Amino acid sequence: MNVLVAGGAGYIGSHAVRQLLAAGHRVVVVDNLFRGHREAVPAEVPFQQIDLADTPALADVLARHAIDCVMHFAALTYVGESVEQPLWYYTNNTGGSISMLRAMAQSGVKRFVLSSTAAVYGEPVEIPITESCPCQPINPYGRSKQMVERILADQAAADPQFAAVALRYFNVAGAAPDGAIGEDHKPETHLIPAILQAALGRRERLTIFGDDYPTPDGTCIRDYIHVDDLCAAHLAAMEALRPGELQAYNLGIGRGYSVREVFRAAEQVTGRAIPVAMGPRRAGDPAVLFADSQKIQRELGWKPRYTDVVPIVETAWKWFQAHPDGY
Repeated sequence: MNVLVAGGAGYIGSHAVRQLLAAGHRVVVVDNLFRGHREAVPAEVPFQQIDLADTPALADVLARHAIDCVMHFAALTYVGESVEQPLWYYTNNTGGSISMLRAMAQSGVKRFVLSSTAAVYGEPVEIPITESCPCQPINPYGRSKQMVERILADQAAADPQFAAVALRYFNVAGAAPDGAIGEDHKPETHLIPAILQAALGRRERLTIFGDDYPTPDGTCIRDYIHVDDLCAAHLAAMEALRPGELQAYNLGIGRGYSVREVFRAAEQVTGRAIPVAMGPRRAGDPAVLFADSQKIQRELGWKPRYTDVVPIVETAWKWFQAHPDGY
């Protein structure tokens, strides 16, 4: 299959590119390199530096490379930033997706795999979170993704040949086991890479936001899924697309780890003490979030290979040791 990976120079997109190539697919990458890295894209993969807003340029790439399916990872993803700059998030995440869909319509491309987020659920009404939980996002980031899901559902209803899937991520972590590509965000807000930066002496200390939650050790609990497991789910979803439908699946390992547990895992992996300070809770941080991913396991046969946080941290540590300054 000929696959266009939008955002293929980013953290998750670059891992998806490697898996698509290994599975025998032909891949084309588009990325505006705002937060992506050209070095993360294999040299043999056709690359176009294009912004999602440029519908004619996207349509040209889709037609020129006879694309069969779009995997869409290109998005802004910082919750706090979305609260401060909501128009930017709606313009890029929602408007950019509309631009891509218009380009697909012009080029006759009917398959679409969306990188969505557990943020569409907002404050969940049940734990673990299933796909039947109400989608009530509480920040512009989550709302910008929920809007795209609604647009995809409408497009599938309007065009019986259009097929789409939305994959709702929980906390993505880890790196390619060979250490060739990994996580390089500026600023880095994700817990595991931030801890490893502290282990490398790149941060003076890390702050735990709240130790008085109703959890066994008082810190927040989250579901961490390895990036390669996540990308394997994208390939499975792409193969199972059903015309005239939007399917939605959760992606997580189905259990949570507390912030303190992640710190202990990092100290075990690195053999180093991690400097830490305690801070107050952050507004809007639920005590516990983890996924029920039985639907995708049952329907598509996907299962996570990494089900413990320690080996996830090990792959991330291999990347950070080899690339302490990122790409």
